[in-house]
Amino acid sequence: MRLVATALLVLMAGLFVAARHFGHGQPVFGYLAAFAEAAMVGGLADWFAVTALFRRPLGLPIPHTAIIPANKDRIADSLASFLRANFLTPQVVARRLHKLDAASMLGGYLAATRSTGTVAPGRISDSVSSLLADILESLDPDKVGRPAKALLKNQIDRIDLAPLLGQVLAGMIADGRHMPLIEGVLRRAGLLLEANEPTLRAMIRDRTSTLMRWARLDDRLANALLDAVYALLADTVIDPEHPLRLRIDETLATLAHDLVHDPAMRARVARLKSDALDNPAFAAWLDALWERSRAGLIALLRAPPGSHGNFGVQGLSRALGEDAALRAMVNRFARRSLAGLATRHGDDIVRIVSDTVRRWDARTVTRRIESAVGRDLQFIRINGTIVGGLVGLALHALDRYALNW
Repeated sequence: MRLVATALLVLMAGLFVAARHFGHGQPVFGYLAAFAEAAMVGGLADWFAVTALFRRPLGLPIPHTAIIPANKDRIADSLASFLRANFLTPQVVARRLHKLDAASMLGGYLAATRSTGTVAPGRISDSVSSLLADILESLDPDKVGRPAKALLKNQIDRIDLAPLLGQVLAGMIADGRHMPLIEGVLRRAGLLLEANEPTLRAMIRDRTSTLMRWARLDDRLANALLDAVYALLADTVIDPEHPLRLRIDETLATLAHDLVHDPAMRARVARLKSDALDNPAFAAWLDALWERSRAGLIALLRAPPGSHGNFGVQGLSRALGEDAALRAMVNRFARRSLAGLATRHGDDIVRIVSDTVRRWDARTVTRRIESAVGRDLQFIRINGTIVGGLVGLALHALDRYALNW
């Protein structure tokens, strides 16, 4: 295209010379010469403009030429800022990813059917499962588990536990689902009483007077007290309208209300939760939970092909295809993660662009930008030549007829 534009300019120069040489007394040659002369001016002007962007025309040190090489560092910074402001903001990333169905894409890849040029699903599952197991085994369990445990602890700490417990308890009372729990507690109390009956008899005997022990009334008193407690527990279990059960229901209902609405109760539960989180026993429980989870996941991933435990990747692919809630959760996580990456690392990403352009020399920048723009640069010259000729033709006609008139 550069040759075509240059050839057109040379053609206009030849046409101008020919028109001036043969045009004595011939009006048509006057129009032709005017067209060619203006076309040369337009072509040369646009050649200068296009060339001045990338290099110095004819090597001459003309001011404000070789614009791109002279300003490549500023262009690099401007390009990076443009990318950062228009492409790597969380809003733009989230909007562009709004229709991204990452879950279906992942599920479709994992469930790829066996055909020519594709990998069988079993091989994909086995390879991915083995890779994940290798990663889990190679990483330091403490270094990997520490952030996971810290994240779990932080999530628990952020939960306002009292209203949650109150709502759960109120729902159980409203549906009557607390009744089996109360009955289980009462039965357990009866079993504990029965298991510790000798100890209780001894305690009653030790607290009676010497006269009662001499008259053997202490055994009768112990029997009466224990029988009364057994009867109370049995009647409470059997009779839904027993006063003790009604009292328990009333106490539970008050507790549920206070957990939701009483600031003092909520503060007390928050302190208990904080104390539990700071307790070394809770940290030990988290350690054991993480290690069991990691070991179980490795065993699941290492399960032989076809075994009941080797459902990791294949089961995930099926779930991603069938469970709409899971797909929505995965897609939401993907969008938030990518938007978060844009927020946290957007400056680092665009700095790669800026630093790369800065490291290029002037000739490399010129060549790459010029080739990226491509043929349109030369069409500027061609269009300038043609438009200039048409303007010259119009001016010649105006000069010949309108001004002379």
